[in-house]
Amino acid sequence: MASRGSGSSSSPKVPGGEGKTAPQYYGTWLLPSVTAGAWRLRRLPWATVARAYGRFKLPISEARQMRLLSTLDPLAVGKTSPQPEEHPMSEKLFWGDQEPLSKIPFKIMRGHEQMVSSCHFCVEDTKILSGSYDCTVKLWDAVDGIVIRNFEPGPNAPVLECSITADSKRIIAASYDKTIRAWDLETGKPLWKIKHDNFIVSCKFSPDGKYVVSALDVDFGICIMDAVNATTVSHVKDLHKRFVTACCFDHDSQKVASVSSDRTIKIWDVMSQATVLTITKAHTNSISNCCFTFNGHFLCTSSWDKTLKIWDVHTGEFRNHGACVTLMQGHEGSVSSCHFARDASFLVSGGFDKTVAIWDVGEGCRKFSLKGHSDWVMDVAVSNNKKWILSASKDKTMRLWNIEEIDQIPLVIEYKKARGLKVTQCEGCDRPFSTYESDTSVETFTKCVFCRMDARHLSADTASSSSDREDSLGNGESKCKDD
Repeated sequence: MASRGSGSSSSPKVPGGEGKTAPQYYGTWLLPSVTAGAWRLRRLPWATVARAYGRFKLPISEARQMRLLSTLDPLAVGKTSPQPEEHPMSEKLFWGDQEPLSKIPFKIMRGHEQMVSSCHFCVEDTKILSGSYDCTVKLWDAVDGIVIRNFEPGPNAPVLECSITADSKRIIAASYDKTIRAWDLETGKPLWKIKHDNFIVSCKFSPDGKYVVSALDVDFGICIMDAVNATTVSHVKDLHKRFVTACCFDHDSQKVASVSSDRTIKIWDVMSQATVLTITKAHTNSISNCCFTFNGHFLCTSSWDKTLKIWDVHTGEFRNHGACVTLMQGHEGSVSSCHFARDASFLVSGGFDKTVAIWDVGEGCRKFSLKGHSDWVMDVAVSNNKKWILSASKDKTMRLWNIEEIDQIPLVIEYKKARGLKVTQCEGCDRPFSTYESDTSVETFTKCVFCRMDARHLSADTASSSSDREDSLGNGESKCKDD
């Protein structure tokens, strides 16, 4: 069999051309002429050639396999097979994507089919409790972001709020079916269920786990129950002039704060069964939520007027000066929720502008804003170690934000420089707080706003007691002179 020479042409012969070869064209096809029966050239567009090539092109996976097989010698038994070609893989970040501006790691937790209305940390910040309008209450693993348990039997209507005891042993949930249900957290076993005649818009455990307070819609009041057997301790009707929006216990489990759409704040004493404090016209619009500091001296309220206010309910200083701190310019819409850090070093709020705001309480200004939710933020929570923020949204998701290194974020550093802020350790409570570098007051540099408020309260008490002693001494001297 004769072999073709290296210099011979492999071009196709033109019929009837006496050995002439057809010229070479790229992007052309040799097509038969229908009329003359001879071959002629017909040029095709590049797009047509590319599509034709794509139809015959092997998939990438098959091409790689054939390229690997072509290197194998089936007769070479003793030879080792070549290693497959390695392709670099992009590193997967466990805590999800990074926000392009904030650089704060976060994790999106999906599992609810409707709006997530309530969220809490529990079991030493390793678990998360959530309630949703999909009529479910779920327990999540905070590390893996997966659902551990659905508490059954569940409510028959959307869940408005859920709460958990301080020891993470029992949970409750209030829903639109006018019921409050309680479960054992570890086993998921239902403990009790109670039904009211009215809608329950809020429910909270007391810090000592002995009581449950619920806010009632039509009654304009609150109901306090025994957390063990669900018996009623107090049922206060017409506490407000309009429906109650939220309620919570103080740290001593002795007082209950309630807020309403009538723009008032009420403090109810559990032992004396009486209202001990009323703040009227606290906001210019409906008050949406409230929360106490850990020591119970301060109460924060959030409102539809786009602001938050911190009230000194221990000294009553708001009587003369209003709220001791008013937090403004943090949300562009109504503020739905608020939550203090355990040491009250900062405050977190969620709003209908789809953001989560972190506030510097000492200076009364927004420290940072977390963006990412695609709809209203309904609830927020802060872990006990202050490293995590949890937010629940109408977009059916929760987000777990890692704020452990928030002070090293470039935006926060630039913000502090622009405002002339520096972080100082409080001499009274060892909490970090921000101060202005231009301040000249020694007290401002050494104590946070809470310790300054307490110091003024102590000085006022000392002055009043001194005046009382002087009056008593004066009365005694005048009595002696009369004698």
